Amino acid sequence: MTSPEGDAPTRGRVVRTILESGPSTAASLAEELELTPAAVRRHLDHLAEEGIVEARDQRVYGSRGRGRPAKVFSLTASGRDGLDHQYDTLAVEALRFLSENGGEEAVVAFARRRADFIAEDFAVIAEAQPELTPAEVLAEVLTRGGYAAAVRTLPMGDQLCQQHCPVSHVAAEFPQLCEAETEAIGEVLGRHVQRLATIAHGDGVCTTSIPNTPKISNQTHRYDNREESP
Repeated sequence: MTSPEGDAPTRGRVVRTILESGPSTAASLAEELELTPAAVRRHLDHLAEEGIVEARDQRVYGSRGRGRPAKVFSLTASGRDGLDHQYDTLAVEALRFLSENGGEEAVVAFARRRADFIAEDFAVIAEAQPELTPAEVLAEVLTRGGYAAAVRTLPMGDQLCQQHCPVSHVAAEFPQLCEAETEAIGEVLGRHVQRLATIAHGDGVCTTSIPNTPKISNQTHRYDNREESP
């Protein structure tokens, strides 16, 4: 199936919207992009043919009406590959070198240092936007860091959903990056949070469960006491 070259910018907008919003129907994409559903379906057909998006039946909770469920479109692994992974090879090689010469502790120290942006940016955004809940502040922090994050409120607490991970290929080999991020998320929220899924392990979305009940701990905050690296 061929497509005019002028369609490329619009297809890029479709991909970016799915990245930021998660799996989406053609109707919701049309509304978001102010296009006709027919135009969006045409772009989705091209993207599916190129292996950038894939379709599946939309999950329906509760009773379902007549007719077939709507299709939702999500990015494939190869679709994500074309976004922000141009430095993956260099990063993996650097971490391999660090692991070989400094061992596991060196990799963990690097991962924690990288995750420091979560605590630093959390304080800034929380002060600038006091109307946001702590989970919403965290989602804003991660979105600014390239993770396309959003919060879903559930009866038992919140779920933090990251539609994109700029380091997923590196984290697939070095899960310490994911572990450090999860640790930092728990620290800034004062919760024992749990990662339910990660893009690095092949899931479509990084999902973190944030319970309603704060953790009770007499331990001193890690960010207040970590020794500075030379």
